[in-house]
Amino acid sequence: MVVKDKDQTLLPQALEQRNPGMALDLDWVGAAQANRSAIERRAATLPGRRSVKKEYQAAWLCRAVSCIDLTTLAGDDTAGRVRRLAAKARQPVRADILDALGMQGLTVGAVCVYHDMIAPAVAALEGSNIPVAAVSTGFPAGLSPFHLRVQEIEESVKAGAREIDIVISRRHVLTGDWQALYDEMREFRAACGEAHVKAILATGELGTLRNVAKASLVCMMAGADFIKTSTGKESVNATLPVSLVMIRAIRDYHTRTGVKVGYKPAGGISKAKDALTYLALIKEELGDAWLSPHLFRFGASSLLGDIERQLEHHVTGRYSASYRHAAG
Repeated sequence: MVVKDKDQTLLPQALEQRNPGMALDLDWVGAAQANRSAIERRAATLPGRRSVKKEYQAAWLCRAVSCIDLTTLAGDDTAGRVRRLAAKARQPVRADILDALGMQGLTVGAVCVYHDMIAPAVAALEGSNIPVAAVSTGFPAGLSPFHLRVQEIEESVKAGAREIDIVISRRHVLTGDWQALYDEMREFRAACGEAHVKAILATGELGTLRNVAKASLVCMMAGADFIKTSTGKESVNATLPVSLVMIRAIRDYHTRTGVKVGYKPAGGISKAKDALTYLALIKEELGDAWLSPHLFRFGASSLLGDIERQLEHHVTGRYSASYRHAAG
């Protein structure tokens, strides 16, 4: 029997202190290191370990479902597509499967859309307590005029987005201008108001794992509630080595400040077995407190379909075709 987390549909604001940020500590940032060979060895051990099986695997996969930011970020998005996605967010797994698992009421963590799709998403999710997350600040490149990026955040919050996924200016990281990155992130955080802010680092474009570590720390110092790997539009998105670096930065930040910052891997995570690997990494590096949607999210569009197939196999002993589990 799978036990449902009664808090799984609550917003992060209801369960965790917001990250207030702190003064920029350049000594801490400068001391951040990343041993690539050691990081890659550690990351390589994760997928090869014996996986959880049977009802334990089903329980972990249900937890993964509750941590998904169900996402559509396509140029041909329509209100109809968003309404279908919202319906899937409310009922992510077929009702008979959830009944067999004892998981009635399971939902995803959020629905993530562009600004123009916030209104139909909010309307379709009314009464569900599932938040709408909006990508912002000139997503995905983050190269629009700064005042327009700030204004975009404010407009998205006004439209009903309760979480904002911002993109940082990669040039600040590549040139080592940590003060500029900190100031930018502080302004974005202020513009979000009560909405939670997820800082997208676009790690595939930062050059080195050391840069990833430093950028993670600076964004958390500036008040990011989550740090996120990627936009999903880069050539390299979420990877286990990058995740390990960011997770350990979160652990260090929590050790020094007592504040828990969330983590969101995004891009390229499409299989249930990959979700299990990421959950295992979170459990081992950060502990059970982070295995909840208020501190961990997957940025995904196709992952849910494969998880639903695996849950159906657990219940019935048979795999179904992928097209029977469309996302929206």
